[in-house]
Amino acid sequence: MPLPKEDRIYTYSDYINWPENQRIELINGRVYLMTSPSRIHQKTLGKIFYQFANYLKDKSCEVYMAPFDVRFPDKNEENEKDIKNVVQPDMIVVCDEAKLDEKGCKGAPDLVVEIVSPSTAQKDKLHKFNLYEKHGVKEYWIVEPENKILNVFTLQENKRYGRPDIYSQDDKVKVSIFEDLMIDLKDIF
Repeated sequence: MPLPKEDRIYTYSDYINWPENQRIELINGRVYLMTSPSRIHQKTLGKIFYQFANYLKDKSCEVYMAPFDVRFPDKNEENEKDIKNVVQPDMIVVCDEAKLDEKGCKGAPDLVVEIVSPSTAQKDKLHKFNLYEKHGVKEYWIVEPENKILNVFTLQENKRYGRPDIYSQDDKVKVSIFEDLMIDLKDIF
């Protein structure tokens, strides 16, 4: 498939037929090309994943890291192939087993983690932020490894994200979707 056309809206049908050597995400039918993550990105992701995976051992929620497709259907998209939002968050936690299938996750994960770099900052902080809020992701983490900063957005009663809780490398983070999980950022950064 050639490079995406600016004036075209793409769907999950296009997504599954995209060449495997080109990783993409679809947000509102627009194609976003994905780049290879840096070493610091992967190291940070691995440390976060390890903490969640260790905590979730023998629990009903599951944790996955990219590449792992998350499909966000809108109400008017009756056929799965018409879905216009397919992303690969760096890490997700899903507590509703019904959302998981052989293709990944269909519907909002309970928690999403994105590790930003200069090339992904706009997509993660704007486009994905709006997508996750719209579809009801309960907790959204934006990790900035270069600055050793974590922004945690929690879905409020009005179905919007409030102001972020901002943490640095010296802080511990209470994960809101679990009663007893604290993440020590010294172990991450």
